[in-house]
Amino acid sequence: MDFEFSARSRQLQDEVAAFLDSHVYPAESVYASQLAASGDPHSQPPVMEELKAAARSRGLWNLFMPDPAYGAGLTNLDYAPVAELLGRSMIAPETMNCSAPDTGNMELLALFGTAEQRGQWLTPLLEGTIRSCFAMTEPAVASSDASNITATITRDGDSYVLNGRKWWTSGILNKACKLMIFMGRTDSAGPPHRRQSMILVPAGSPGITVLRNLPVFGYTDQLGHGEVQFTDVRVPAASLLGAEGGGFAIAQARLGPGRVHHAMRAIGMAERALEALCRRVLSRVAFGGPLADQGVIREWIARSRIEIEQARLLVLRAAWLMDTRGNKAARTEVAAIKVAALDVAHRVVDRALQAHGGAGVGDDFPLARMYTTARALRITDGPDEVHLRTVARHELAKYRES
Repeated sequence: MDFEFSARSRQLQDEVAAFLDSHVYPAESVYASQLAASGDPHSQPPVMEELKAAARSRGLWNLFMPDPAYGAGLTNLDYAPVAELLGRSMIAPETMNCSAPDTGNMELLALFGTAEQRGQWLTPLLEGTIRSCFAMTEPAVASSDASNITATITRDGDSYVLNGRKWWTSGILNKACKLMIFMGRTDSAGPPHRRQSMILVPAGSPGITVLRNLPVFGYTDQLGHGEVQFTDVRVPAASLLGAEGGGFAIAQARLGPGRVHHAMRAIGMAERALEALCRRVLSRVAFGGPLADQGVIREWIARSRIEIEQARLLVLRAAWLMDTRGNKAARTEVAAIKVAALDVAHRVVDRALQAHGGAGVGDDFPLARMYTTARALRITDGPDEVHLRTVARHELAKYRES
């Protein structure tokens, strides 16, 4: 593979890095204080709207969309270093309309939506005037296997009726959330991977009850992670996304690129953590000298650099394979980077946190939040074990064939 990024990617990397320095990093503490002062953990801090306007005026908008009709038109390989930069800040992706779950939902609408569905939902999502959520995971089943989904989508005349309970429906408590993409069974007797479908549901539809918000390691995220009950929720038949029975395939189309984005951003998170680690140990003195002189600290730094570079190369290779051979051909590599990149981010952030001592576990530095995010992402979009299973099956197949 060619390790040279396109001129457009290099330009965007420079522009995004400059925007982070001039706007995003200084706004992180403002964002946190405004959110706390509002008294509503799911309100939108005013500074975010200011950041979004500033990013959009600079053309830093919808950078993740590969179709130039909708976004920047970057390949996966060219977007990788841009996404890495976005991963350096918890608030950066939203400033440029590149944050989950909207990114995956926009990609689905672009790929599978009808012209009417795209006009109703994709356009305002691209404009950033609404937000969305994705309702797949269920509390009663092991949702790492999407064929276990028990929620139902039942045809009734010119409508579908939805019933079931979902959780970790990220984004549902955001005040701007107007769209839900719901996954449920339309044919319980069909083949396991043809039983599910996806449907577009207005967030305020009768029969939708948000039972509670789910915190992540004690943190309440601004977008909210809801446990949601659907009771006889009725939507028009024209709201079906794609064909009946296509839900499992659509989910894979959504989650594959999403896993790549998670891995890309994880590298950025690890880079910022390593930067914080180095600055901290150079500035703190213990046992007669800077912490940076301690052998164990130097090993942390060296291992962190090596691990980040290894993970980055694996991410770039997966992105290159997706571009040159398609998402299906890169399935094993995508599974591998979802494990490797998040594992590296988790370890590097842990070392940085340890180096900060008591300061690391508080909120004066972003490390505690980064730590919980990195740990949670080892479950999001499929736990490590599912992806390890995919890699192992691919490896064993070589020997079965021979």
